[in-house]
Amino acid sequence: MNTLQQLSRDVSALAARTAPAVVGVEHRRGQGSGVVIAPDGYVLTNAHVAQGGGPLRVRLSGSRVLRAERVGADERTDLAVLHVDAQGLPALTLSERRLDVGELVLAIGNPLGFERSVTLGVVSALYRNLPAPAGVLEGLVQTDASINPGNSGGPLLDAEGRVVGLNTAIIPWARGLGFAVPAHTASWIASVLIRAGEVRRPFLGIAARGEDLEPVLAQEVGLVRGVRVLEVVEASPAQAAGLARDDLLLGANGSPVQTLDDLQRVMVLAPPAEITLDVQRGARRLSLPIRPRPQAAAAA
Repeated sequence: MNTLQQLSRDVSALAARTAPAVVGVEHRRGQGSGVVIAPDGYVLTNAHVAQGGGPLRVRLSGSRVLRAERVGADERTDLAVLHVDAQGLPALTLSERRLDVGELVLAIGNPLGFERSVTLGVVSALYRNLPAPAGVLEGLVQTDASINPGNSGGPLLDAEGRVVGLNTAIIPWARGLGFAVPAHTASWIASVLIRAGEVRRPFLGIAARGEDLEPVLAQEVGLVRGVRVLEVVEASPAQAAGLARDDLLLGANGSPVQTLDDLQRVMVLAPPAEITLDVQRGARRLSLPIRPRPQAAAAA
């Protein structure tokens, strides 16, 4: 058996194993896709898919259709969790690992209503930002796996069948440009939505962006990315802690910070009264304690 034949068989087996966990999400205005993330009926999809008018329905493998309840949604990441009254459903695992550019990935969904369509591609780029109705979707995975209207909410899978992204957006006039929310973001957002129905992000009072580090600094700190502070809001917790414009955030409470999502994850999942930021300021390394301010919806 040659390499191409083996790849073909592996992709076919992967699709057969994972497709039963991919569902259709239907409402009065149209339909999208979703993925079962727990056997007791929890389904992850896009917030914009779950916001259609009228009752929500989930079409399971085998064409069984069940009424769905919206557990919660987070417009900042365009993610939502639904629940259906069912047990023992096939489910897929959300992966926590970081992807590499060039990896093979599989997208499964319901483009234009064609259920459980499978496309193969590669990870084209990481950490893409894309304008969206609720602001900017940050840290997206870019892929050339074919994604079309109706794929939204379906899984992006790695070669092991783990969910590495949730397909969320396309550029309609382009080809080979699809975008997915990374699974390491989707996993913690989903857990918070299941527990609380919404994501409350504490307020620090900075405008910031993730960026690649210079090779020398990257080797020194052991990270390839950090979060650059672009602006500090007056009278904010960040200003009170001494955070300054152009500071580079590398860690929070001992966890690496490579994206804004990493910072928000630390603050939301284990919100202490005070967190400690690992900051690079020029040639100096600082450790700054800061007290985030609880707030329902605010930028980091």
